[in-house]
Amino acid sequence: MTNKTLAQSYRIKALKRMKILPMLLNEDAFSDVVREAQEIVELALKGILRQVGIEPPKWHDVSDALVEFSQRLPEEARCHVGRMAEISKWLRKEREFAFYGDIDFIPTEEYDREDALRAITDAEFVCEITRKIVAE
Repeated sequence: MTNKTLAQSYRIKALKRMKILPMLLNEDAFSDVVREAQEIVELALKGILRQVGIEPPKWHDVSDALVEFSQRLPEEARCHVGRMAEISKWLRKEREFAFYGDIDFIPTEEYDREDALRAITDAEFVCEITRKIVAE
């Protein structure tokens, strides 16, 4: 499989998953919105990296790779590397807490609508850039 076809697969998967976020939001499943948004952003950013011939790291936060290889990205992505890296770091940090929580962190109680809306906005932003970079 080439980088381009795998990049396209990641793009498709990310965009299809975007459709579930409003449903989760309407169910007040705020922690689930955050977790799903993280996966969407991870797929989208890894798709962008693959599109320009970069093998993405095998971990969830690809912000370092985005910054390191920013000069290889098209201008539509390069000018947003800082924000995309920030989004990737934030959602990666929330990934496990949003899904599993902890003894003193109950995901269904800790996340609120504001967190979910931020996650949706961030995922939409990254997916819009991915639409421009990764061909259908």
